[in-house]
Amino acid sequence: MVLGIVGIILSLLLLITLAYRGMPVIIAAPISSMVALIFSGAPLLASYTEIFMPAMAGFVGSWFPIFLVGAIFGVLMTITGYAESIARTVTSLIGSKSAIAATVITSALMTYGGISLFVVAFVMYPLARELFRVADIPRRLIPGTIALGIFTFTMTALPGSPQVQNIIPGQFFGTGSFAGPGIGLVGSVLIFGGGLLWLERRRRTLIANGEHFSSDASRLVGDTAAEHASSSVLTLKMTNRLIPFLPLITVFIVNFSCTLLIFPALDWSYLEEEQFGAIGLSDRAGVWAVLVAIVAAILLILALNAREVRALRTGFTDGVKRSMLPIFSTASEVGYGAVVASVAAFAVVRDSVFGMGANALVTSVVSVSITAGLTGSSSGGMTIALNALGDDLRQLAEQEGISMEAMHRLTAMAAGGLDTLPHSGAVVTLLIVCGLTHRQSYKDIGMVTLGIPVIVIAGMVALVSAVGAF
Repeated sequence: MVLGIVGIILSLLLLITLAYRGMPVIIAAPISSMVALIFSGAPLLASYTEIFMPAMAGFVGSWFPIFLVGAIFGVLMTITGYAESIARTVTSLIGSKSAIAATVITSALMTYGGISLFVVAFVMYPLARELFRVADIPRRLIPGTIALGIFTFTMTALPGSPQVQNIIPGQFFGTGSFAGPGIGLVGSVLIFGGGLLWLERRRRTLIANGEHFSSDASRLVGDTAAEHASSSVLTLKMTNRLIPFLPLITVFIVNFSCTLLIFPALDWSYLEEEQFGAIGLSDRAGVWAVLVAIVAAILLILALNAREVRALRTGFTDGVKRSMLPIFSTASEVGYGAVVASVAAFAVVRDSVFGMGANALVTSVVSVSITAGLTGSSSGGMTIALNALGDDLRQLAEQEGISMEAMHRLTAMAAGGLDTLPHSGAVVTLLIVCGLTHRQSYKDIGMVTLGIPVIVIAGMVALVSAVGAF
């Protein structure tokens, strides 16, 4: 048993090391799984084909539509010029002198509007770079500024977020994407406000120390990547600056309407039949609402640009390609989690988690935070933890009278804390896009996406435990 626990720890350390050194998670996860299996004495080939692969395939089967339409939507928003127009409109309203706030708000709008996180990073960098250049703000703050807008409150805390991190808890707790609105709104304000204060304080400190935008003015990788990403933007005449916002507004309205109005009013009794999985509406409502919302937004973009359909066709092709790596990377981590959960030593770990003596809410937040941190993935870590503990957590919460909506919201927020440790694929990708290093920019990324959110989540858990959901 001791060897089995050692194997789990070593496999996690190996996964972190391989991911940090740039090995694709699709390869790193099965390799790390083998370490856990060897130490536990479990059969390697059988565990790979009968445990790892089914878990990986199951995640793809459940979430591929969301990843697919999200990627297509993001590409279409980019090549139509809508994303850039939104950024420039927000900047003109806030002012170029408030470059940090303008970048955060624009990134947040795109993320909350349903655009894939990685797509937003590529779209925002060239715009943020220009804003920071005009305002003469040290460019090392660009990754942290973008990260605050896309990796924190809009990803997990804001009710109704169409990002997969906000949908996954609903599959285990029977809740929708608008669960725990009060908790989510308060948490969002605290994370946004705290992050913005930190970034502005850093701006003043760096400038006082003599650092400027041009202090590291050498041409970096991010410049080339950003120029390439924006080279295919269509030249469209937009006489109304509201038009680019319509797809984002559509995602919110359709998601809200389906979740709270349309779906509950329909007859879903046929879902109880065996051919439909003998499920209930609550098991799929979150996924279906977001899926319908993003498809509606895509159709709106096509309608608004009917004369450019041939050009937009490339957006579908690019979107399909861009959806593959994120979903298979996350699915591979889920497969790794299934393998670890299958070894006998994991039962000891699981019992230790439940043996903390904490309530269901604290147990869920802690377990999800740890797995998200170890895997460097919010969605992957949350899926691993809830696949292993979700049913037990739900039963425990029901016994303790804890709101499922509070469980949903705080579990999702917990996934967006330790997931951005230095080995995180999202962090590495963002730094590559911006052409900067961990040494230059991780301090600020870590503070706004990890330090502040973890403090806020701990405070919110204590508050909810004391007064209940709100």
